Amino acid sequence: MPTRRNVLRLIGGGTVLAATASMTACSGEGATSAAAREPWHRAGQYDEFRRRALSYALLAPNPHNRQPWLVRLEGDDSLALHVDLARRLPTTDPVDRQITIGCGAFLELLAIAALEDGYRAEITPFPEGEDPRTLDRRPVAAVRFVRETPPRDPLFAQVLKRRSNKEIYQSRDVAADALTALAVEARSYGATSATIGNTPLAAKLRDLTWRAHVKEVTTPATNQESVDLMRIGAKEVTANPDGIELEGPMIEFARRVGIVSREALADPSSTAFRQGLDLYEKMAMSARAFGWIANGNRGRADQLAAGRAYLRMNLKATELGLGVHPWSQALQEYPEMGELYREAHALIGGGETLQMLYRIGHAEEIGPTPRRGLAAHLV
Repeated sequence: MPTRRNVLRLIGGGTVLAATASMTACSGEGATSAAAREPWHRAGQYDEFRRRALSYALLAPNPHNRQPWLVRLEGDDSLALHVDLARRLPTTDPVDRQITIGCGAFLELLAIAALEDGYRAEITPFPEGEDPRTLDRRPVAAVRFVRETPPRDPLFAQVLKRRSNKEIYQSRDVAADALTALAVEARSYGATSATIGNTPLAAKLRDLTWRAHVKEVTTPATNQESVDLMRIGAKEVTANPDGIELEGPMIEFARRVGIVSREALADPSSTAFRQGLDLYEKMAMSARAFGWIANGNRGRADQLAAGRAYLRMNLKATELGLGVHPWSQALQEYPEMGELYREAHALIGGGETLQMLYRIGHAEEIGPTPRRGLAAHLV
């Protein structure tokens, strides 16, 4: 599930840095969009227990921050989860595997939050059947809440702190016991999981993930899919609190002087494109450890399971003070990625389908990503 939220922080190099002092005066609007983060503050502030649980669930990680979840409340103890088909990623995720993984993360966060109110979530994947080639209007899951007193999940304490940390990671290794703890958490729901520290295999994965990123952004159709989802500046992020947000004083200045635009971001010869690529290379090469999640991919339920396992691992990383960042371009199923897809599976697949590949490290703390709010997800 990778984004480019910070990809243009240094856009324009010295020109923009020299102009920093005048940015506030030039911007005319807030550098970041507080309103787009309001759902993080409203989580749990609802009278009805399902809405409370859903207000946490919508904070789950998901590809390109599409937040594709639609929920129909049923009776007084159930709901059905659907996918907003207009929020799929048909170019980079042609079989909707990554979107389904994002639904799994949503469901796991829903279940964790429901325990806080004394409800166990009984989740039935794809109760009306599934199509392995595409998602459709049938429900992704049916959820029934059973009133009892199950133990609360200790990972709930990390929900509001959880991030997908896309910073350049610090040049210090991750402790072996922390990596083991992440791997154990990611083995939830029958998944296979492994983590590695700064080993020769990690060096191969740094190279592989970087080449996969280059393949995606230099393939016009896949890059354009991302460019179309970029929200440039606080005004756009506030209007559309989803997708790939590009915010901050430098972005506001670069947008105003024409350095950053969708046209520039789609043009491999532009300054914006080249410097964004340079920053992403630094991000890739800073990875001090990697982890991955795999399973048999026997159907959509396995994809949901991988998302649930990933969410738990992400929360555990938060508890341990670590950053994690999905870097799964090499796992995408569009034709141009085929060679790197096979290389990734030969390297670490173990005969199963790799569902998630992510880097792990120490990084500066970051703020939350935009969210659309509960009303946008209820039908």
